[in-house]
Amino acid sequence: MGLLTYLTKSSSTLKPTTLLRHLRFMSNVPENTVYGGPKPQNPHQRVTLTHLKQKHKKGDPITVVTAYDYPSAVHLDTAGIDVCLVGDSASMVVHGHDTTLPISLDEMLVHCRAVARGAKRPLLVGDLPFGTYESSSNQAVDTAVRILKEGGMDAIKLEGGSPSRITAAKAIVEAGIAVMGHVGLTPQAISVLGGFRPQGKNIASAVKVVETALALQEAGCFSVVLECVPAPVAAAATSALKIPTIGIGAGPFCSGQVTPKFCKQYAHVGDVINKALVEYKEEVANGSFPGPAHSPYKISETEINGFVSELQKLGLDKAAASTAAAAEKIKMSVSSNGPAND
Repeated sequence: MGLLTYLTKSSSTLKPTTLLRHLRFMSNVPENTVYGGPKPQNPHQRVTLTHLKQKHKKGDPITVVTAYDYPSAVHLDTAGIDVCLVGDSASMVVHGHDTTLPISLDEMLVHCRAVARGAKRPLLVGDLPFGTYESSSNQAVDTAVRILKEGGMDAIKLEGGSPSRITAAKAIVEAGIAVMGHVGLTPQAISVLGGFRPQGKNIASAVKVVETALALQEAGCFSVVLECVPAPVAAAATSALKIPTIGIGAGPFCSGQVTPKFCKQYAHVGDVINKALVEYKEEVANGSFPGPAHSPYKISETEINGFVSELQKLGLDKAAASTAAAAEKIKMSVSSNGPAND
């Protein structure tokens, strides 16, 4: 029976006080459900920016894993990973392209929706694909809105630190959408970078990494990815920032780490994947990953000294000290474990 029909019939048979009591009871259901206010958090609920801020404040490492489909997302969920990134690297890993450039927004939304169905606990972050946010801030905001509304994501990630990208990040944040920045090697810029090349290997490049990360923080980003930069440079950026840094091949001094999803296995490997994810999470938490073998991008001692000097000129004394300490720690680690490959 429809609500209007029920009320029409009831009004002729029920006393006014009884009718009001029925209406009051009916209104309690949506009020308690929709307007009940914040609920107590528990470990099984979605990770939020508040959770990440608390982990960062306590110095607890943040775990991030890339996923492109429902099964991978379920594995991430089971392992208790903090953040699930739906990356435009799906262009290469899933679709077989040589770069991340060809993937479209509609294709990204398919991946986002699949991951959102499988990952109920991690914070979900979706990449803005190339060509969907560079033209204007309005275009960037429109794309970010689709990633959340149609893709089911909690936040977006955009690459680069040019003035237009900083403006776009700021506009998206002002539109009420959480943004993760991305500096260092930015795969969408390979035509400018001349290929997939690590960044921060000389003084000017290292300073640019730190300054770009600071600009993204100023724009309102909740976190910044540092990809393929020397560990001491990542240490400087992490020290200079008040928001978490997430390293991809950037050494052990970041606030968290991201690793791509596992390659295809021709076997029933669900248990193996879950075991590996749990071990990865534990190694990030106890600091054993990444070690020297997983921090391959080097910067010479001369460049380090010059970089430290530039940081001091910028008034970033704490970042300079972190850089020097990181370089010394890596030097001692290499001495005790043998030289790593350049």
